[in-house]
Amino acid sequence: MSKMTVYRLVHSGHLPAIRVGRSFRVPEQAVHEYLRDSYVGVETA
Repeated sequence: MSKMTVYRLVHSGHLPAIRVGRSFRVPEQAVHEYLRDSYVGVETA
């Protein structure tokens, strides 16, 4: 994911983040969950 994509997702509320000073910190688990949930039509065994 590009930096700009993450920025847009954070500001739209689709990706939770914590603001630290002037930057955002996105928990690793939140990234994994977002990626897992964004797969469409993929069957898991």
